[in-house]
Formats: sequence, C-alpha cells, structure tokens
Amino acid sequence: MQSSPGIGMHVEIRDPEDKTILSKVYSSEGRFSFTSHSPGEHVICLYSNSSSWFSGSQLRVHLDIQVGEHAVDYGSVARKEKLTELQLRVRQLLDQVDQITKEQNYQRFREERFRQTSESTNSRVLWWSAGQTIILLLMGFWQMRHLKSFFEAKKLV
Repeated sequence: MQSSPGIGMHVEIRDPEDKTILSKVYSSEGRFSFTSHSPGEHVICLYSNSSSWFSGSQLRVHLDIQVGEHAVDYGSVARKEKLTELQLRVRQLLDQVDQITKEQNYQRFREERFRQTSESTNSRVLWWSAGQTIILLLMGFWQMRHLKSFFEAKKLV
C-alpha cells in the first residue's frame, strides 16, 4: 500500500466464522499477508484512517491474492528445510493432491446445496400449481352457480 503522507489504511480480515484473523493500521506504506486455516469465504475490509475527504490526498492499494499451491514459494521451502529436488517435487505433488481433494469436497458441497435448492423450488412449484388449479376450479364452479341463479332470476331457464 502506498499513499500520500498522513493518510493510511486500516486492514481487517475475517474468516467464514466471523473471527478476526488480522486487524492492523498501516501508515503511508505497508504490506500484509495471512494464511487461512479454514476453508470458505473470507472478508477483507480496507478502511482509510483519514477523515479529510476533500484534502486531495490519494491512496493507492494493490491486492495480490494467491490461493492454493500458487501461494507457496517452494524455492524458499526447499532452502529452509534443505529438501532435495525429488523431495520438493513430492511435496508439490502432495500439495496439489490436497488442493484437488479440497476442490472436490467444495464441489460436492455446492452440488448438495444446489440439489436442496432445486428440490425446494420443485416442491414450491408443485404446491403453487395445485393451489392455482383448485382456485380455478372453485371460480368455475362459483361462476356456473352465479350464472344459473342469474338466468333463473331473469326467467330465461
């Protein structure tokens, strides 16, 4: 984050359970990163800590969000843990398998939620059409009785 002097940014990150992962105030320049341990939608809130709206100061924010196996710098992992090239490749493959498993579980969850929504919609459409049919039959019956009494009153029948 880079901005004019005197202007800064408050960063707040919350996980899907609405627990705060990061809450920090940055001055004119700053950088943040975090690793999430829970899957799901995370909320990233960026607030300006300046109250002078008409001062003409500008704030530039650059977000680079990396997820999955792309978020890991395997070069630094290899140096840090002194891994051979084969061990590093095995680590990468294990991470990819883990990512694929997570994606499959997420897709399974989405499919289940979509199925529930579809079944609920189907049930509502069925009841709505049954209600409309009953109302249509009742209105037809009422119109026939009303017309019969009308014609009897006019002595046309």
